Amino acid sequence: MYQLGRLLSRFIDVLTVISGLSIALMMLHITVDVLARVFFQSPLPGTMSVVSYYYMAIAAFMPLAFAEQKSAHISVEVLTERFPPLVQKHLAGWLLLLSMAAFLALTVRTWQEAITKWEIKASVVQGLDSIPVWPTYFFLPVGCGLMFLVVAYKFLAYLSGAASGLDGERARADELEDA
Repeated sequence: MYQLGRLLSRFIDVLTVISGLSIALMMLHITVDVLARVFFQSPLPGTMSVVSYYYMAIAAFMPLAFAEQKSAHISVEVLTERFPPLVQKHLAGWLLLLSMAAFLALTVRTWQEAITKWEIKASVVQGLDSIPVWPTYFFLPVGCGLMFLVVAYKFLAYLSGAASGLDGERARADELEDA
């Protein structure tokens, strides 16, 4: 089971790097667009659509599983922090089932939507250009599906009591200051 967790972590790392690259490309694309607009009075065609549909979708949905494996999602523990540690552990473990159900539902629904957009070859018109956007609809089920896999894996590790193998180490503030 540990090796499966390591493999899942590596796959998540690859998608997270792709997400980071999409952010870098987005910044570069917008910068070139602004420079072309200011100096040549000719902006790059389709910049708004490419940024909105491609870069942003990748940046938003691909790293979901990365945050989950690091247990870095936002949580509010007003009541549960007062529970004994053993109760907190089991509550967190069994609540993974609720997360699994939610992300499975999101994965299935967004997959259905992606297929619909693919079938009609969805596109947006910006200026004189038609930009295909149907591929971007597949980023959502991939991100949500990977999130489901991480949560399901964490639940199985919780039930079995085995070491998960997921890279759950988070950067500490003092490490970030030293860098």
